[in-house]
Amino acid sequence: MPIVTLTVLQGRSIDFKNAVFNATHQALVKSGVHQNDTFHRVIELSEDDFRFHPTFPDVKTQRTKEFVLIEILLGTGRSVKVKKEILSNTIRSLSQQGFDSENIMVVFQDIPWENWSPAGGRMPHG
Repeated sequence: MPIVTLTVLQGRSIDFKNAVFNATHQALVKSGVHQNDTFHRVIELSEDDFRFHPTFPDVKTQRTKEFVLIEILLGTGRSVKVKKEILSNTIRSLSQQGFDSENIMVVFQDIPWENWSPAGGRMPHG
């Protein structure tokens, strides 16, 4: 049950946000996540509230106002191989749509299954 959070600067279009959501979700589906497992949110911040260095640590171009931070919470147990596939598929899809891959940061966070309750106080994996 991944939870995806996009953090972007205010003013990104709905098409921009949908493109990132769709690319990320389809990459998750390719990795085995159910198609209906969509728990995605976007956080839009002002330039005062969303600060990022244009080149740190090894950006080959420069981050711009189109920078996207994608955070993906996953249940513990996904291998590095699976995470690399999700990352690769997300970046490939966005690059094909004209996004500069150097403007995309992805962070995976593993959450132990006993820390999930999708509804009704039930812990399906606990």
